[in-house]
Amino acid sequence: MDFNRSKTQFLMGIQTVSQLEEWLHLHFDVRGVAFIGRSNVGKSSLINSLVGNQTARVSKTPGRTRQVNIFQIFFQEDEHNNLPTYLFDVPGYGHAEVSKEMQRQWDDLLNTFFNLLSQRVILLNIQDARHPLQKSDEAFHEYISEFDQETFLVFNKIDKLKTQKERAILQKSKAEIFKRFKWIKQIYFVSAEKGDGIEGLKVGVGQAILRLG
Repeated sequence: MDFNRSKTQFLMGIQTVSQLEEWLHLHFDVRGVAFIGRSNVGKSSLINSLVGNQTARVSKTPGRTRQVNIFQIFFQEDEHNNLPTYLFDVPGYGHAEVSKEMQRQWDDLLNTFFNLLSQRVILLNIQDARHPLQKSDEAFHEYISEFDQETFLVFNKIDKLKTQKERAILQKSKAEIFKRFKWIKQIYFVSAEKGDGIEGLKVGVGQAILRLG
């Protein structure tokens, strides 16, 4: 399965809990995919590489996603199906340099998002291949363990690992990750910048969304 990159549509950006609650209550059984990760792991670049250039805003400043951005996406093989598919660009977690008030607002948005999110939405947790499973990543996985959300782990920036030894160590970590985090169903190694592994990720995400649909 592949995305029709030319038909991706931005629908809205939600900054308040009340607005997010309203949207999720109205769309309680939607299918789709949600992207979330630490600040500065290349989440926006990865979204763009999957569903179309300039879909998500890319910034050099970590933590620029300050709202839940919602897009409608389409599959080339599924264009005549009226069932909508959604992409959620979720505010990151970790060490973004923001005020305590802004962090509290993000936390409230995330709590609302995961408590009301449809079980037919695949969660893509994006991590930096050079710095996997940081404390904030582990804290996030402890948090989402309470939800029954099918999760894929995507190690981005794999091109930054310059030696075969580094790549081998990351590959060998898969067994331990699957053992520790039972909700992670698939693991991918990609480079949004170079395109490595992107086609495989497209297929995996597309198949999962259509299976749940």
